[in-house]
Amino acid sequence: MAGLDRESTRRSAKAGDLTLNYYEAGEPTSVGGGLPLVMLHGGGPGASAWSNFGSALPGFAEDFRTLLVDQPGFGQSDKPPVVGNYFRHSATIIKDFLDELGIERIHLLGNSLGGGTAARFALMYPERVGRLVLMGPGGLNLSLFHADPTEGVKRLMDFGAAPTKESLRAFISTMVVDQSLVTDELVEERFADATAPGAQEAMQSMGMSFWNPDSFEDGLIWRDAHQLKRPTLLTWGREDRVNPLDGAFVALKMIPKATLHVFPNCGHWAQIEAADEFRQVCTAYLSNHVERSRA
Repeated sequence: MAGLDRESTRRSAKAGDLTLNYYEAGEPTSVGGGLPLVMLHGGGPGASAWSNFGSALPGFAEDFRTLLVDQPGFGQSDKPPVVGNYFRHSATIIKDFLDELGIERIHLLGNSLGGGTAARFALMYPERVGRLVLMGPGGLNLSLFHADPTEGVKRLMDFGAAPTKESLRAFISTMVVDQSLVTDELVEERFADATAPGAQEAMQSMGMSFWNPDSFEDGLIWRDAHQLKRPTLLTWGREDRVNPLDGAFVALKMIPKATLHVFPNCGHWAQIEAADEFRQVCTAYLSNHVERSRA
């Protein structure tokens, strides 16, 4: 589906008292039972719905009404202080956003931080989810062999301590195997977004929600994984240096309807580094969902 650029697909909607920015394209088809597909981005410096999934939008929009949402605190969405743990904070706001748009049920795809939000959303509102696709999801990854924090998280913390283009480049370099993807243009674009008004304060508020003794345990979604009843596709890059592959195995064992797909020669950004295969795998998985009439 050609001709889908950032401005032509950009929208905004209320979520309670907040406003969320999002990008939308495509119409419902029979694929996936006609449910809309909502994509939630990761949480690195300068992350947004468009930076994570803009390049994937045309392909997915051929089969789904596709919405790429800037989570609260990111992109062009409002940036309120995080209340409690970020996953629950964002999931609640996403629910209000869907209510505003009149969308009852969705397929939900989340990368990293967005994977944690998606999983928490499915735990809180299971009746509103068809199928889940989780890409190296935060909160669900429990590393069995790698030390914490991982290399990618260390580079994320380095940027928070010294937000420079050099520290941002070092962080982005841990996202992918193919270093040619770490372009000057990408660094400039992400740095501008990461240092925009309110962005650093929002990142700090999000980050502290995973360290605050009053809220951090709520972010350990792997402890609730056995309660995830929706069919779930776990996807992982074999060379992921942020949430390494061994972090998938507890989730795979605990989620009753879990499937795991591993992309070789791929880091944390499968939707970019393995773009065609990622779309094919996700579309095939979602195609197996058939909406049944509900009493």
